[in-house]
Amino acid sequence: MRVRVAEARVGRLGTVTAGGRPHLVPCCFVLDGDAIYSAVDDKPKSTFDLARLDNLRATGVASLLVDHYEEDWSRLWWVRMDGRGWVAESGEVRERALGLLAAKYEQYRRQIPAGPVIVIDVTAWRAWP
Repeated sequence: MRVRVAEARVGRLGTVTAGGRPHLVPCCFVLDGDAIYSAVDDKPKSTFDLARLDNLRATGVASLLVDHYEEDWSRLWWVRMDGRGWVAESGEVRERALGLLAAKYEQYRRQIPAGPVIVIDVTAWRAWP
């Protein structure tokens, strides 16, 4: 299960608004033990003031879903990690996360993300099959 997550290139980040509504976005990420890191990068965005960051600050609830699909349904799988989500604006955690993300993604080696880092401290793992 951890190998599948570590090797996956993209996941779907789920957060919850202050009003209790779900919010889901695709993201790049890296797994580090029971922590997941995802950076707010420089892909076209007009601001770093993103709903996912507001949601984490308001509720601290986060999930990451990683899955694999192909037409041979015997090869389907998914892994979901639920936990406490928070935002690292600066400091050692942010720097560690950016280093790990750069090791995984060539795009981050070329341009280190300028924005904050999303951290999920995973408390529950679920998977199928």
